[in-house]
Amino acid sequence: MEYFLNELQKTVKKMARTIAEERILPVRAALDEKEEFPWAIMKDIADTDLFRVFIPEEYEGLGGGCLELCLVVEELSRVCPGVAVSYAGSLLGSFDLLKYGDEEQKRRYLPDIASGKRLAAFAVTEAEAGSDIGNIKTTATRTNEGYVINGTKQFITNGGEADIYTVIVLTDKARGARGASALLVEKDTPGFSFGRKEKKMGIRTSATRELVFEDCLVPAENIIGREGMGFIMTLKLFDYTRPGIAAQAVGVAQGALEAAIDYAKKHIQFGHPIISFQAVQHMLASMATDVEAARALVYAAARTVDSGVKNIGMESAMAKVFASDVAMRVTTDAVQIFGGVGYMRDYPVEKMMRDAKITQIYEGTNQVLRNVIALELRKKKAS
Repeated sequence: MEYFLNELQKTVKKMARTIAEERILPVRAALDEKEEFPWAIMKDIADTDLFRVFIPEEYEGLGGGCLELCLVVEELSRVCPGVAVSYAGSLLGSFDLLKYGDEEQKRRYLPDIASGKRLAAFAVTEAEAGSDIGNIKTTATRTNEGYVINGTKQFITNGGEADIYTVIVLTDKARGARGASALLVEKDTPGFSFGRKEKKMGIRTSATRELVFEDCLVPAENIIGREGMGFIMTLKLFDYTRPGIAAQAVGVAQGALEAAIDYAKKHIQFGHPIISFQAVQHMLASMATDVEAARALVYAAARTVDSGVKNIGMESAMAKVFASDVAMRVTTDAVQIFGGVGYMRDYPVEKMMRDAKITQIYEGTNQVLRNVIALELRKKKAS
């Protein structure tokens, strides 16, 4: 379909596709097998200025928005969602800084993030605070010297690889979620270390690690916004970034669809390519329709985010839920079309199916997000 992209959007989409096909495709299987962080590809992405897409021009960025980010993530995910989330994780880690940071903080950190010189990461999840992010236990105690952080974060994308971390902590335990705040922590800060690197089903090239804080002192000026804003900032962050996860889902579904069509044209059974069989044709037709419907919803949600509309929770949740469910259906059907070889690691659809699953889980499970959508529907007045 024609989505009437502007010149910047067409350019970043083309650049991302070039990197995906020329730099990621030849090494994606090896990165997955070795569970190796894609530093060489991150450098390629930086060299083509794609990290600048989501940074404002005054901080050496290109001034793009949610849609531009989604276009890059989709194209990278078409070949490898693990690389895509390593890239997108830097936006996740810098979003609160972009929206709520003071001028000194922005000028200190954003140019390096825009150039790709330093990656960022966002840390809220803990062992007992996944879907229930209001249940975090990590604390930051205010002293004359700054904030002293203690606790552990879990399942952090870009953990151990990023240089700049936005960490959600409790600065006032008595207030519960309303006592949460956001602190900037740099990688080499004393008292900040990394725990185990997780062994994952999919997106294996992406680094997912524990963050460990033991009397970690950060300056008071590292707080983003005000004390007590952390919970609200996190909710708004995910409203903005969920279309990016949805774009990841669209990308991996598109890659699986293309692989299935190509295989169906070449694979001969009963003297004919299997694409000549109606059963396979119907599967491919449904897959293609689902992918295009998901893409349309994701782009519409991204444009809604970029319009400046205040309440975008429902639209973002819808895009993420629908696109991630499509990704699982399409990648599963792609494996089915490949048959026995599709189950083997020698073929790409096995990896795509594993990679797709996480899109239904992170940044809000689809079950929780259906609750978000339903709550908004209950609030709406008849028009």
